[in-house]
Amino acid sequence: MFQNVIVRRPCRAMVEGITSNPQLGKPDYEKALQQHDTYIEALKKCGVNVTVLPADERYPDSCFVEDPAVITRKCAIITNPGAESRNGEKDEIIGAIREFFPEDKIEYIKAPGTLEGGDVMMVGDHFYVGRSARTNEEGIRQFIEILNKHGLTGSEVPLSEVLHLKTGVNYLENNNMLVSGEFVEKPDFAKYNRIEIPEEEAYAANCIWVNGTVIVPMGFPAVEAAVRNAGYPVILVDTSEYRKLDGGLSCLSLRF
Repeated sequence: MFQNVIVRRPCRAMVEGITSNPQLGKPDYEKALQQHDTYIEALKKCGVNVTVLPADERYPDSCFVEDPAVITRKCAIITNPGAESRNGEKDEIIGAIREFFPEDKIEYIKAPGTLEGGDVMMVGDHFYVGRSARTNEEGIRQFIEILNKHGLTGSEVPLSEVLHLKTGVNYLENNNMLVSGEFVEKPDFAKYNRIEIPEEEAYAANCIWVNGTVIVPMGFPAVEAAVRNAGYPVILVDTSEYRKLDGGLSCLSLRF
């Protein structure tokens, strides 16, 4: 069960954030703020305390607070984001992490290792780590070494098509996993009950489990139906403006 969630308000500069989908257009900042409010309310309905960090205009993508840190039940790991324009975000998240973890439980990924939290999927005490354009071999080596030090385990999952691991696969607890695209046949996940997402709704593979409820992006009926059929209560949240920046539900929070 999660007790705490950290989010960061989107900044006005978000309209200049990184994207691989320019055809979707630039985000509407006011609409993004409203969607963020709804997201926070959805999280609160799941029974967590939400810490809201202020917008940081220096970093257009800083609302995607999942990437500069990974939080486990034993320790917090400050990552070293592989996107140059986002690398400084790691220094701005430390203050918030220190509110919850003593210094000896805060670890750091160091250059030349890079790692972004969107590439990390927690399944109990095991962490799957996507090797991507943003997370490199050395970052994964350091990450797994840190996990082992704290009695946790990790394994690498090579990616070929998606930005981050959790772009295409997300764990919903109780052995259930949403999978899309390249993850449908990955042997790494063969032992789970895989709920396959149709290609046209692949974006919505990025759902989040929060204390028994699953938050699902609005506008993806097949995914919503699949999650409900798996026995979960669902809260729908519109993330249209974050999708324009390659962002989804998991990217917008740190849950622990």
